Amino acid sequence: MTNNARSSAEPIAQLLRSYAASVYAKDVDAFAALYDADVHVFDMWGAWSHRGIEAWRAMASEWFASLGSERVAVGVDDLQVHVTNNDLAAAHAFLTYTALSAEGKELRSLNNRLTLILKRCGESWRIVHEHTSAPADFETLKIDLRRNRSA
Repeated sequence: MTNNARSSAEPIAQLLRSYAASVYAKDVDAFAALYDADVHVFDMWGAWSHRGIEAWRAMASEWFASLGSERVAVGVDDLQVHVTNNDLAAAHAFLTYTALSAEGKELRSLNNRLTLILKRCGESWRIVHEHTSAPADFETLKIDLRRNRSA
């Protein structure tokens, strides 16, 4: 990756670090602040899509409340960022969500594929579209939540 590509990717990498921090802290406000008011999310869990920040905020509130004393650590792997005209970006990565007990013991984990479309808002970036997925087996229709590292 060239220095120019790295510099254009760094704000998106920082946004994903903020995403991970807000999930770990179960901070709905910090989580929602990463998204545009008109965000449209194709989430893998429960609903086909969420339109608008209030719907996405409600999902986050329910998710974080459901964790009880557990925390979720989010890891980002193989982040790829493509910026156009410095005001629109597309990114994709593999995310690992690891549930941790109140004592910090790993309880379980899963992987998701993530695609983001982001727009520049002043000095920062906001997510306008998010799409999470995982592959499904053709025969069983079972979703594979463990990433094959060769993929």
